[in-house]
Amino acid sequence: MHAVQESLLDAAPPVIERPRIERQAVTRTFDGVTCHEVRARSAVERVPETAELPFQWSVSPYRGCEGACAYCAARRGHRQLGLDAGAGFASTIVVKTGLADRLRRELAAPRWEGAPVALGLAGDCYQPVEEIYRLMPSIVRALADAGNPFTVLTKSPLILRDLDLLREAAKVAPVRAGVSVGFVDDRVRRSVEPGAATPQRRLEVCAELNDAGIPCEVLMAPILPLITDSPDHLRSTVRRAAEAGAVRVTPIVLRLPTGAREWYLAWLEREHPGLVPRYQALYGRSPTADADYRTRIIAQVRSLAEAYGIGRDSRRWRRRRSPARQLTLA
Repeated sequence: MHAVQESLLDAAPPVIERPRIERQAVTRTFDGVTCHEVRARSAVERVPETAELPFQWSVSPYRGCEGACAYCAARRGHRQLGLDAGAGFASTIVVKTGLADRLRRELAAPRWEGAPVALGLAGDCYQPVEEIYRLMPSIVRALADAGNPFTVLTKSPLILRDLDLLREAAKVAPVRAGVSVGFVDDRVRRSVEPGAATPQRRLEVCAELNDAGIPCEVLMAPILPLITDSPDHLRSTVRRAAEAGAVRVTPIVLRLPTGAREWYLAWLEREHPGLVPRYQALYGRSPTADADYRTRIIAQVRSLAEAYGIGRDSRRWRRRRSPARQLTLA
C-alpha cells in the first residue's frame, strides 16, 4: 500500500488542455480584461437564419463583450472556442487583428455582390477595448472605399468618436446605425446589463446620430418576457425612441440559444426565482418563446410605433436630453 501511495505522488500532474485560441493568440491584459489577439482569417460572416435578425452578413472585430449582458446570444461563440461563456464572456475578449485588410480583400472578390453588412454581432464593436485597439476606423474606411452599405450595431456612446468617418462613408454608400434599447428602466439595466451604458445615454446617442445625418433606429432588443413586456414598459420604451428621433423600432423578443440559455436562466434564478417555471413553460427546450406570445408582443410594439409616428414623422415628439436623468417607466 505504501508503494502505491509513493507511485501516485511521483506521477506527473495531469495535462490540462488549453483552448486552441489561447495557444495561438498573443495575450494582453488591460484593467482586468484579457484580450486574445488573433489574426483574422475571415472578415464577412453569414448570419444564421436561426438568429432571427434582419441581417444576412456581419463583420465583428471582437468576440465577447464587456457589456456583460446576461442574455447575449453571442455567448455561444465563446463556448465554441473553448472559452468561458459565463463570466468570461465579459472579461476575455477575442480581438481580430488585421481585420480591415482582410475585409478589403473580401469586398474586392468577384463573388462578393456588395450586400449590406452589420457590424458588431459577436460583441459590441464600440465596447471599451475599442479605445485601445481602434479597429473600427479602418473597418469603416474599408467599407466606404468599397462603397458597401453597412449598419453599426452598438450600445456604446463611443460610436460618436467616429461620427465624422461615418458621415464621410455615408457620402458613397448607405450607412445606418442601430442602438439597442430593449427597455428604459435603468433598475433592470443595472441587473441584466451591468456593463452597458444607461438606456438614457443610448437614446441620446440615437438622437445625436440622427441629427448628424446617420439614420439610427432603436433595436428594441431584447424584450424580456414577464420582466419588460408589460404595456407600460413597452409604451415607455417606444415613446422614448420616438422622442430620440428613431427612424424605426425593431422589436426582438428574448432568444435563449445554447450558451446564453444557461447563463440567463442562472441570472433569472437569482433575481426572479418565481419566474423560472413560467419561462420553462414559455420556452420549453426551444431557443425562442412561444409563437403566439412573440406575435402578440411584436404587434403591440408595432402598434405603439405607429401611434408615436416612428418611421412616418420621427420629429413629432420633442426629444428630452438630460445625461443625469435616469429613465423609469414614467
